[in-house]
Amino acid sequence: MVNAINEPGSAATARAGSAGARNFGAAGGLSIVVPLHNEAASLARLHAKLVDVAQTLGASRSLACEVVYVDDGSLDDTLTIARQLPANALDVQVVSLSRNFGKEAALLAGLDHARLGAVLFIDGDGQHPTALIETLVGHWLDDGYDVVYTAKAHRANESVARRTLVKAFYLLVNWGARTKIPEDAGDFRLLSPRAADALRHLPERNRFFKGLSSWIGFRQIRVAYQPEPRSDGRTTWNLRSLIGLSIDGLTAFSVAPLRIATMLGLIIAFVAFIYGGQIVYETLVYGERVPGYPSLFVGVMVLGGVQLIMLGVLGEYIAKILYEIKGRPVYFVAEHAVKLREQEQRRDSDTRTAAE
Repeated sequence: MVNAINEPGSAATARAGSAGARNFGAAGGLSIVVPLHNEAASLARLHAKLVDVAQTLGASRSLACEVVYVDDGSLDDTLTIARQLPANALDVQVVSLSRNFGKEAALLAGLDHARLGAVLFIDGDGQHPTALIETLVGHWLDDGYDVVYTAKAHRANESVARRTLVKAFYLLVNWGARTKIPEDAGDFRLLSPRAADALRHLPERNRFFKGLSSWIGFRQIRVAYQPEPRSDGRTTWNLRSLIGLSIDGLTAFSVAPLRIATMLGLIIAFVAFIYGGQIVYETLVYGERVPGYPSLFVGVMVLGGVQLIMLGVLGEYIAKILYEIKGRPVYFVAEHAVKLREQEQRRDSDTRTAAE
């Protein structure tokens, strides 16, 4: 009796195969997507909590559930532990990517392999409270919302510098944007079947899920929460990676950096014009000598720095364009396994019968 489907070496080169996977099984239900990167210490505990949530949703709402674990090139035993997780109360998919492609790629892989109707994204580090999932499902089923996203209730426990940088990021990414990204919103969110399908149809490869989830529209609601402390392991997000993610988000979802570069150039040109006029006026009226080396040196340094900044901003956007033109797959799947809840229960029943 086979209770798993293994597809080593499969690649996510097209969405057709993923569409076939989504049609496998029940049309309704909830797929819980969990991106994983070096989460071996907390994975078993998280799975137990998700099993409890699935049992509650099954009993109270007759809602079928599955969990899709996406291993994003972990270097510890995350994949080994994920393979061994039981399919109690919910089906279990384990998708192992061929290398570390980043969280956005892992989220897309989970979305592509989700087989049920609605999709819920939750981090694998255990800081997103699983007890809140029932609330998110309630807003979807009872209130008719298509996108139920969570956002931090406050950042009082973070440093002033971090809060300032986060505030600046959202001000910048939302500056002049027709579709605003909710401030402090995270990836912990639920998408209704039609919202999830809309997100699948977006063609870009350089994806920023926070922005795209807002851009698709539909009825959306914010749910405030406070992240739980990380009990095991340590985060792989450092200042450098957070800055990189912010730059990717800005260049993928906003043209604000280009507008700032244009405005900066206009301001410097205006200041230079005023300063030049002042020099001409003082020379003609008062006969003063034109400032020499110091003013020339400062002017060259300022203009050179601004030009390099503008070139860097343009380079970021050109790199994104090049990435889109190449058309490379966002990720490759090295291994895909599915454990069905019915098969797991049948195996347990056979085991008990044989023991008797």
